[in-house]
Amino acid sequence: MATGRGRLRTFAARPGVCSETVNAGIKSLHLTPPIKLKPNVCIESMPSEILLKIFSCLDAVSLLAVGCVNKRFHELANDNGIWLKLYSNSLHPKRTIWKMKSKQTETVSLGCAALHDKEVGYWKKEYIFKKTSAFKTRVMRLVKFLDPYTGLPCKNKEAMKVSGLSWIIVLKDKNGKEHVVEKPNLSFKDTSLTVLWHGTDWPCLDILLTLKLFGVTPLLPDQGIPPSKNGPRRFSLIAEYLLANLTENSVVVGADELVQLFSLSPGLLVGMWKGKNEIAFVMANLHYNQLLERSILGSATVQYSPPPNKPLLDDIDSEYGLHDYRLHLDLHGRNCMYLCGSFKCLFCRKRDIENGYVRLIVVNVKDNRKHLPVIGTLGICWETDVFKGNVKDCFVMDLTLLDETGMPFWCFSAPVHMELSTKSSGLYDYMGHIYTADYADSEGKVCVEFVWLEETKEYIIVSLVLYVSTKKVNSWYGTNY
Repeated sequence: MATGRGRLRTFAARPGVCSETVNAGIKSLHLTPPIKLKPNVCIESMPSEILLKIFSCLDAVSLLAVGCVNKRFHELANDNGIWLKLYSNSLHPKRTIWKMKSKQTETVSLGCAALHDKEVGYWKKEYIFKKTSAFKTRVMRLVKFLDPYTGLPCKNKEAMKVSGLSWIIVLKDKNGKEHVVEKPNLSFKDTSLTVLWHGTDWPCLDILLTLKLFGVTPLLPDQGIPPSKNGPRRFSLIAEYLLANLTENSVVVGADELVQLFSLSPGLLVGMWKGKNEIAFVMANLHYNQLLERSILGSATVQYSPPPNKPLLDDIDSEYGLHDYRLHLDLHGRNCMYLCGSFKCLFCRKRDIENGYVRLIVVNVKDNRKHLPVIGTLGICWETDVFKGNVKDCFVMDLTLLDETGMPFWCFSAPVHMELSTKSSGLYDYMGHIYTADYADSEGKVCVEFVWLEETKEYIIVSLVLYVSTKKVNSWYGTNY
């Protein structure tokens, strides 16, 4: 009962009802033990000794990934003791660390100078260097097997599988942002590889500056484990192209109802949607000559540079370097082959050298016995996620010219477009329109003439001439033409 304003109010409970409930509640407050909160355990808060013990159980790829988490993990993941153990187990599995000896390294001992006198990360660098060197040696050993038909490596597919090699393109825009495009479609031919990238999220062409083509391999390849996209990888720059003002600074190869093709040297084809300034696909044509070296042995900023050719001088032959050339020529449209031919004993007389070029006549327009029929209608096949097509009157030319010893002398794989010629054929054996297809780079030129036979719906090559630069010949043979 309450009495008066501001006074203490008291309440009387009914006997046997509220009093027991209140007493039980008060009693429970005093008897219930306090709840203890568990400490927030985080791996980053562990002592360094425990983390080093955990890191010592990881493989090399996992260690490299852990080292990217933060600065502390990076320092711990570079511990010489961990990497020395990996170095010993992987490169000398049958030897103990105390017994391991090598001509290139000092005697390894966990308790001595090999561990304490080395800078942090020394054995990590040694491990990666030895593993990559062994990997390159294993892959380059496969390159030594040559095809006597083409003079090129014949185990490219096997070498690519062993190395985990793939190709990517990196598009850089005006803001410095890089757009990486992976997962291409591959098409293998006798002397070249065609790589096609397509998708729906291409950046706008107006903001793009450059396109870089890279060969990509796992940094630490393991034959038993497929390469991971998120694992550490090694990049080898193959080529760099300028995309600014693409439609003005490139060669138009052809077009169909949906796309228009633009060619950039060396061997790149960019497909643009008609009526839009957007990329539909990118196609790279890679010749097998030194392809693995260019895709593996370069760096992310510098292309692979082949060793200089050492010319063998010949004082007896007055026309040294002008004869006994062999040619292997493929014409294809990525998915279909139009022509595959080999030609021997190509030569040029010294008196026929003019305008700085050595002329090698492969198919003479006057000798109809050597005229070559082309299978099918020439064109380049393309595809995207939604559409497929074929651009007519163009093709990919794979040229492999071997010197008199069978060594690759001039090689390329590039898209070539055809043009209708205004001159008459002057041939009595064929009646039809004449088309020309020309290719040129710093080492030479190729000129091809076709005749279209309407009755049989096929092309006939009536003229094929190579013009090799005298600078190339002189540099290769040590001559002075």
